Amino acid sequence: MERLQKILARAGLASRREAERWIQEGRVAVNGVVVKRLGSQADPSKDKIKVDGKLIPQPAKRYFLLHKPPGLITSMRDPQGRPNLGEWLESLGKRGRLFPVGRLDYNSSGLLILTNDGELSQRLTHPRYVIKKCYRVKLSGCPSEIELERLRKGVQLEDGMTAPSRVRVVQLLKKNAWLEVEIREGRYREVRRMFEALGYFVEKLIRVRLGPIPLGSLSQGEIRPLSPKEVSALKKAVGL
Repeated sequence: MERLQKILARAGLASRREAERWIQEGRVAVNGVVVKRLGSQADPSKDKIKVDGKLIPQPAKRYFLLHKPPGLITSMRDPQGRPNLGEWLESLGKRGRLFPVGRLDYNSSGLLILTNDGELSQRLTHPRYVIKKCYRVKLSGCPSEIELERLRKGVQLEDGMTAPSRVRVVQLLKKNAWLEVEIREGRYREVRRMFEALGYFVEKLIRVRLGPIPLGSLSQGEIRPLSPKEVSALKKAVGL
C-alpha cells in the first residue's frame, strides 16, 4: 500500500504537491469511491485508481530473484540505520516499487523474490497455498537420527507445534553438520527456532528454493530477472 499522491506522481501525472491538490479537489477515486483525505493509501497493482474519471496507467509487472547477502535487513527502510533492501535496490537503480516476497532475517542469506505484483506476493506468503521453502543449514553440532525424526514429525515452539518437515543430512563435519530442511509454513525465524528447540545454534542459514524456483548458481548480492517460464511456474503454484 502506498499514499495516493505518491502513486500519481510515480505514474508521471503530476508532482506530489499537485496530486495532493487533486485529491483535495475530489478528482481522484479508488475503486469507484472519491477520496479527498490526504494520506489515503491504495495498491496500484490491485486497485482501480482514476483521475477525472480516467484510469491511471498501470506499472508493468516486474519479477526478480535476489541472492540476499547476510547483514541486510529485508525491508525498504530501517529506523535503526542498518543496511536495508530499499537502499540497496536504489543503489542498483532497480527499486521502482519492487518489494520482497516474505522475509529473510538479518543474518540469513539466499533466495528472495522481488516484485511489484501484489496479488502474486500475497498468495506466495499466504498459508492457504502451502508454498514450500527449502534451506541449507549449518549447525553448531551433529544431530542424531532421533532428533531429526522429531523435526520430521514436528516440534513444539512457543507459538505452537510446527508442521512436519523434510530434513536430511547433506554433510557431516567433525563438530558440525550441514542439513537441508524443507518447511511449508512461514513463521518468524521458524527454522532457527526449530533447531534451538533441540539445543542447537544455527551458524548459517541459506534459502535455496521457494516453491518451484531454485536459487541455482546465483552468487551472494547478485540479482537477475525471473524468466517468463519461472513467473508462470510461480503463478501456477498459487492458482493464478
